[in-house]
Amino acid sequence: MSKFNRTRLPATSPVKASRGGTTHEGGPGHARDTKSELFLLAVANMVGEQTFYEAANERDARFRTLVGEVALTDSAWLTRMIGWLRNDAGMRTASVVAAAEAVMARLCASLDGGNRQLIDAALRRADEPGELLAYWTGRYGRGIPKPVKRGIGDAVRRLYDERSLAKYDSGTFRFGDVLELTHPKPASAEQGDLFKHAIDRRHGRDEQVPASLKVLRARAELLALPVAERRGLFSRPDAVERLRAAGMTWESVAGWLQGPLDAQVWEALIPSMGYFALLRNLRNFDAAGVSDEVAERVAERLVSGTAGSRVLPMRYLSAYRAVTSDRWAQPLSKALDASLANVPSLGGRTLILVDRSGSMFYSSSERSQLTYADTAAVFGTALALRAQKADLVEFGSTHRRVEVGRGDSVLKTVARFTSLGGTETAAAVRAHYRRHDRVVIVTDEQVWPGGRGADPTHQVPAKVPVYTWNLVGYRQGHGPSGTANRHAFGGLSDQGFAMIPLLERDRDAPWPF
Repeated sequence: MSKFNRTRLPATSPVKASRGGTTHEGGPGHARDTKSELFLLAVANMVGEQTFYEAANERDARFRTLVGEVALTDSAWLTRMIGWLRNDAGMRTASVVAAAEAVMARLCASLDGGNRQLIDAALRRADEPGELLAYWTGRYGRGIPKPVKRGIGDAVRRLYDERSLAKYDSGTFRFGDVLELTHPKPASAEQGDLFKHAIDRRHGRDEQVPASLKVLRARAELLALPVAERRGLFSRPDAVERLRAAGMTWESVAGWLQGPLDAQVWEALIPSMGYFALLRNLRNFDAAGVSDEVAERVAERLVSGTAGSRVLPMRYLSAYRAVTSDRWAQPLSKALDASLANVPSLGGRTLILVDRSGSMFYSSSERSQLTYADTAAVFGTALALRAQKADLVEFGSTHRRVEVGRGDSVLKTVARFTSLGGTETAAAVRAHYRRHDRVVIVTDEQVWPGGRGADPTHQVPAKVPVYTWNLVGYRQGHGPSGTANRHAFGGLSDQGFAMIPLLERDRDAPWPF
């Protein structure tokens, strides 16, 4: 038998779905296996937030159930997914919930081994150990199992330092509470001083800051200044360095000054502000009258720092819509384009369909004005701009082409999209497919019933790949996936698109973790 000269089976992808059930609109549905359903829900789940078709409590219960099922059958896979979900997909709350629910499911089944690692995988910022404890005690009471304590302790050793104590020591579970509940061994003598100081601070015994904690000592000096003298600091040549040395964030300075942040204050804060803090304060910079020279430096950082920021692409659209000054339009456009680095440049002809039905015009979070329709437009446009030749189409109960030119930006093109009612995906595919090399559909997959073939993937010849990008994570999909030339992926970042060139090189696409 030949070992090498054999017919190759078509490449496959990890999200599996086959015919069974109906969509929320009553159209023919395709049910996913447990891991696939969990993955698509996890990468879109803001926790505690309702969507168009699912109430928050129903959605959260489905998430917990799926996590518990996978935790009992493949905890190693789940640990990798949680770590990826937190680090690469940027889903903080979903990671915390998944880790806690996975460990509880395993403890109830008397399963040992790996529970500590599940907890540690979810925690990547210093406020998250307290967040996990608050979630656990809110659902399961004050008893904290040893694996949970040890996993949190592992994270604390990585995450707790002077600056994090200055920034995040608040809430029901402060740093001192976390330390007293989990008893982590400090990684160094300096961290030991920090741990003791955090506990003393929690109990009102922190009059003297240890000499080894230089940031907190510098901060204590600033806090000791009389309120009337504090604004005078910003006239000094060393203001920027003193604020940086004391770990003073813009939020802490706002409370410390007990008054407005004017241009002079912002200009002293900007050099030490993090990337996301800059992005969310552009409108405040304009309102305070920050100089053009400083604004130019902010703009340069927005563009150059995109790769390491881990800011989701949608944040740039949100910032763009929030600002009133034209000086941020170009840097935000460039930063958005740079944040879409994983969107591939596809050869040949690509048909891209963007769902603009009513259910897509629902915010992913109460704190955001952006909708799933916005997300779909951003990623559909990005794919069209990178492709060798693309037809970009928006669809709902009707459908129309969206013009996109080579010199256009994502932000400029997104403004051309409209709202189009229902979800007749198959009709849109049928009307616009013209022997394209591939079809990409960005959608929530909740197709309407009826029509000539409600499965939109069935409108395309079997030899042509159809890629569905699911943005919301509902249980039922609109077509098969994980089979030859029919694939699904999802989430609010651009990483899923990396599967397309992999599959088209006849390589199986694994999970991204």
